[in-house]
Amino acid sequence: MKEKTKERLLFLLGVAICFAVAALSVLLEKLIPGGLLGASIIALFMGTLINSFFHPKWIKPALKFTSKRILKLAIILLGASLSISTIVTVGKMTFFVMLFTFAVCFGAGFFIRKLFGLNWKLSNLISAGTGICGGSAVAAIAPVIDADDKDIAFAMSSTFLFDMVMIALYPLMGRALGLSDIAYGIWSGTSVNDTASVVASGYAFSEIAGDFATMVKLTRTLAIIPTVLVFAFIGTRIKQKELAQTSGGKKVNILKIIPWFICGFLLLAILNSFSLIPAEASGVLKGTSKFLMVTALAAIGLNTSLVDFKKAGLRPMFYGITIDTLVTLTALAVIWFMGLT
Repeated sequence: MKEKTKERLLFLLGVAICFAVAALSVLLEKLIPGGLLGASIIALFMGTLINSFFHPKWIKPALKFTSKRILKLAIILLGASLSISTIVTVGKMTFFVMLFTFAVCFGAGFFIRKLFGLNWKLSNLISAGTGICGGSAVAAIAPVIDADDKDIAFAMSSTFLFDMVMIALYPLMGRALGLSDIAYGIWSGTSVNDTASVVASGYAFSEIAGDFATMVKLTRTLAIIPTVLVFAFIGTRIKQKELAQTSGGKKVNILKIIPWFICGFLLLAILNSFSLIPAEASGVLKGTSKFLMVTALAAIGLNTSLVDFKKAGLRPMFYGITIDTLVTLTALAVIWFMGLT
């Protein structure tokens, strides 16, 4: 009995440590000028640094719970900040741009990953982070493909590095190309990864560009839903093949594979679309979602060491840079072809 009580207390202590790292990351985000570093990436790297000196076995169950269960709860609550009206507003102008950028991320990525020798889980996490919405997409897809914490950390790092460069370069390139506010908003909203980076690069160009880039980014975020469902199907097929080889043809229980947390995400998005969630409550849920996601990423960092990054080498980074560059050029080409400049 005393042993179980001790395990529970250590579990709660481990979860508390994750929340403490997240809270400190949010504080540091506010102290860093210009929004150059988001709380998510701060939590990830802070956790990784702590793990280099502090990694007892008793914290493992808490890290697993926080990086999996808390992460899924964060994704569910994220739905409260999305609405169908946003899609209608900007969807017509951005649909084809997004369609081509998604095709580049996952289509070209399928072949490019082989050149860099990456596993399919890591490459698709990076592609999802690039094509959809940075860390949120990585976080949403990771559970349905059973991605390792190390792969999640590598994918987050890859998208983060590109964003840091693009925050500075996008406004300069946009002015050099003579893009209008709307064209620039579409470009940055469809090709910059993380929401914070889209906001930073958008408003660095102009207020109108920033407003439109933010709307485009919110619309782009909804691609999480079909993407997660597709990867859930792919993950199911792979597990069925693996189980058939090891268990004499026994099939996977489909009900255990379905990403039910996405159903919660979709339900809240629908309720918010019909104004059934008060604006104040929607804001609170969005803020809670963001903090819980930071907490989950802190747990992932605490389960990843600097040695893991060293072993992975530069391949994930180069893969991410290649995909990001292709998406940037593709989005610009489609905008030019459609006469939106």
